[in-house]
Amino acid sequence: MSKDGLNSRDLATASQSNERTGSRILIVEDEAHLAQGLLFNLQAEGHEAVVVGDGESAVDLLLKQSAQFDAVVLDVMLPGMDGFAVARAMRAAENYTPVLMLTARGRPEDVLEGFAAGADDYLPKPFELSILLARLNGLLRRSQWLRPQTSEQGAQTADEYTFAGKTIDFSLLEVRAADKQVRLTMMEVELLRYLVHNPERAISRSEILEKVWHLHEDTDTRAIDNFIVRLRRYLEDDPVHPVHLQTVRGIGYRFVPDAKDDSREVSR
Repeated sequence: MSKDGLNSRDLATASQSNERTGSRILIVEDEAHLAQGLLFNLQAEGHEAVVVGDGESAVDLLLKQSAQFDAVVLDVMLPGMDGFAVARAMRAAENYTPVLMLTARGRPEDVLEGFAAGADDYLPKPFELSILLARLNGLLRRSQWLRPQTSEQGAQTADEYTFAGKTIDFSLLEVRAADKQVRLTMMEVELLRYLVHNPERAISRSEILEKVWHLHEDTDTRAIDNFIVRLRRYLEDDPVHPVHLQTVRGIGYRFVPDAKDDSREVSR
């Protein structure tokens, strides 16, 4: 396996698929050898792929030119504007194209920073091509779920959870309230789904790391706190004094769907 990323045999032996998927992938990678290897293999798998070598070019293509892609393979270590900044710029501009982030060492802190920036999945270098394709295909499948599905009667079906006048739509990746509608990243949705499925229970930060993001429990957990702060802005009437996403001091967090306005964070 090359130190740059792809296994060297992957560059020479790509599977020759005759079925075109119609997916358009943006590769943001400054190492030419790796970028061309990804381009060749993604095209061989039936994807249309475009390569840019720096973050500024990616932002220009995605945001200024409004080029349409089904997914972005985004390296963290880029010259100038790094991958974290690219992901943050995309989400700030309400561009929710799925992002697979490539991390140089697979450090948990880098992974969490990528999630906080808006990445949907990550893959540490070096990696096997088959693993990258599996992760990418997973993102493409999930992006298909964003398209409204209708039943035979024409009514839209949705995976939703409603509480306190707010609706979390897990299929459309959004939160709706009377006066606002907020788009979510896939990682935000996965965290919300886990909290919703465990109401009223104190959930530790290490449990969130392991069960939601599949990271080691000894990872720095400060990024989780940043996620919760952002989710509170979406879900709480007063994010400074949350009643639904409560902090359980010394443990982690608790989701309380039917909290009263006078509820406060719990000390332990």
